[in-house]
Amino acid sequence: MTGDFERFYLCHCSYCRKDTGSAHAANLFSTTAKLEWLKRETEIRTFQLPESNHAKAFCTNCGSALPNLQMGGQLLVVPAGCIDTALEKRPDAHLFMASKAAWDHALEQIDQFKQLPE
Repeated sequence: MTGDFERFYLCHCSYCRKDTGSAHAANLFSTTAKLEWLKRETEIRTFQLPESNHAKAFCTNCGSALPNLQMGGQLLVVPAGCIDTALEKRPDAHLFMASKAAWDHALEQIDQFKQLPE
């Protein structure tokens, strides 16, 4: 990927929660950045949820979420967790808070471990 991301959102909609199996998706958005696959583009699949703007790209080999083009190729959407380099940009906002999971509150107050607890 080359270029800058205009937005970084944490989306709590039911589609994104189901995509990630978590409280929210963390996606970067750009109308100017470019995406070039270096190898194995044939192992990438994109699922477009019928009658919605929701799409998800993933690797058929390992299942990882991958960047994808949306809105007729005008918008690059990049799952933040798929980036291997340091990401300096912080999220701009939480989206679809009305749809957030009932258990998604005060999570910073629960126990934290550096690895699996013993």
